[in-house]
Amino acid sequence: MNIKQLIKQDEFQPSRYFSVKVEIFSNLIDSILKALWKDPQYRSILQELSKAGNPGQEKALKLVKRDFHWSGMTQFIKDYVPSCKQCSRNKNIHHKKFGLLKPLPMPNGPRICLSMDFITQFPLSNSIDSILVIVDRFSKITVFIPTMSSITSLDLDHLFIKNIFSKHGLTSSIVSDRCPLLASSFWTNLCQQLKISRDLSTAYHPETDGQT
Repeated sequence: MNIKQLIKQDEFQPSRYFSVKVEIFSNLIDSILKALWKDPQYRSILQELSKAGNPGQEKALKLVKRDFHWSGMTQFIKDYVPSCKQCSRNKNIHHKKFGLLKPLPMPNGPRICLSMDFITQFPLSNSIDSILVIVDRFSKITVFIPTMSSITSLDLDHLFIKNIFSKHGLTSSIVSDRCPLLASSFWTNLCQQLKISRDLSTAYHPETDGQT
């Protein structure tokens, strides 16, 4: 239905005519702006802005509003900024620079420092569903000990005595994560009595024991 048909209707109201006229005018402007966006110069407004760094949605909107305006500009910028590859590459860094990795010091000989960890959630076979992995950090000799995920600190003590201490002698230090079994009071007291240093990884930093 066009404007002429609306005028001929008996129920025509001026306010209704005004709203239709505004809608037509708005659609015309939108069509013009869509055509303008096909122009590389117009489309490059935000691209040029992004080369100076990513100011964020609010600042980008303020900068563009200084000289430009189009229908749906706010939503367009909010959609454009997160998806802009140039903005992502030039995004300002607000955190401290990442430090260099600092690997653990290499021991001077074998049996001085061991690292250990558990590999769990294997399919159950003959009551075995886990493996205790122990690595000599100097020689890289690795021992794999079948075990259960439900072992206690006393069981862990027996595994070490049977598979490590009785065959290779005592060690000076053991590197491990902070699992409850290795942080238990029994295991702590045992290492103290044997004068073994326990080097626990920082919470949420498994890379400390990444070798194992």
